[in-house]
Amino acid sequence: MTFAAPGPDPDAIHPLPDLPRVVFLKPLAASRSNVTAGPYSYYDDANEPERFFERQVLYHFDFVGDRLTIGSFCAFATGTTFVMNGANHALDGFSTYPFGIFAQGWDGGPPQSASRGDTLVGHDVWIGRDATIMPGVTIGDGAIVAAKAVVVRDVPPFAVVAGNPARVVKMRFRDSVVEALLSIAWWHWPPERIARNLDAIRGADIDALKRAAEAG
Repeated sequence: MTFAAPGPDPDAIHPLPDLPRVVFLKPLAASRSNVTAGPYSYYDDANEPERFFERQVLYHFDFVGDRLTIGSFCAFATGTTFVMNGANHALDGFSTYPFGIFAQGWDGGPPQSASRGDTLVGHDVWIGRDATIMPGVTIGDGAIVAAKAVVVRDVPPFAVVAGNPARVVKMRFRDSVVEALLSIAWWHWPPERIARNLDAIRGADIDALKRAAEAG
């Protein structure tokens, strides 16, 4: 019996030489101290996709200290945007203007409100075109974010969210299947094992995937 090749090089920026609009995010994140991206997660954009972290991750300043973590096997459509904590303005006074960042006699106060924490995207997450992810949000494994959604709160694993603000419109699978998928966590398997079990991973038979997990 023969198996498929173990997959593309996760460290290649352009995994599809004939389709330069698709880039893997892991190598683009490698030189950044405040970003982590797992293997095989990609961004699709006809306009300079290599600049994803400059153009689509906004207000991400080192001095704020927040991190963006992206799991493996995520698919980000054109216009996927992350707004980070550097966009926050103080809300506890009369003015929201960030006087402190300009200094020159205006320093002394905090430049922005307290951080809402890190932003985390799980594994095997699909984010639709022009969706916006706000600061401090966690998107669970296997979730789907609809086009133009604005995500302001955490998204459960394998949920489908849509709208502004984004709300859960349905769960992809029943609870027992979600529990099994999170336990199996095929996205952590080595590439060779994934290649051997693509039919089970792409299929909809949870028992087949369980057998694949048990077989190793």
